[in-house]
Amino acid sequence: MMNAPLARALLSAVAAGLMTAASAMAETKGSPSMVTGGITSQPIGHYEFCQKYADECNIRSKATPPPRVTDYGWGVIREVNTSVNTTIVAMTDQEIYGKDEVWEYPTTAGDCEDFVLLKRKKLIERGFSVADLLITVVRKPDGEGHAVLTLRTTDGDYILDNLTDDVKLWTDTNYTYLKRQASFNTGRWVSIEDGRDVLVGALR
Repeated sequence: MMNAPLARALLSAVAAGLMTAASAMAETKGSPSMVTGGITSQPIGHYEFCQKYADECNIRSKATPPPRVTDYGWGVIREVNTSVNTTIVAMTDQEIYGKDEVWEYPTTAGDCEDFVLLKRKKLIERGFSVADLLITVVRKPDGEGHAVLTLRTTDGDYILDNLTDDVKLWTDTNYTYLKRQASFNTGRWVSIEDGRDVLVGALR
């Protein structure tokens, strides 16, 4: 039978461990920057996009800290986000192509991931690094999959979304974050906490 002092010591150790784990989870949840895990599966739509635009998916970057964005830079970011949201009509892949998960640069209409691709392209043309513009798969509160663009900055990870013109810190959105492009390789994807695969062709 375990003696009382030893039992108390073990209970204290367990309690301390639980408190540490809870503290770590709370810190992760409130962090301005996402916590990413290991390499995970590439969305089928992005895989097929990479077959067509191979050069887009072979860019490797050195590990660098997120950049500081100037006031001018934020103006460019908001301008691109609003411009694409205004000029591109939201339509599903089924409506446009007759099938799901077609990732393409839109000209007049597109699904959520197409908005992301165009915003990313325009921001790269304006001088932003591919390592800081990451296609991201999320789950909406209703369970539908969705795609947004994550912008890495020294102030945290910000989200450009076709469902709003506001550019928000990721923790200020109501999405569950699943996976995103790796900052070190445009053809690889990394998990965000414990996400899983979903279709991303959702409009609202």
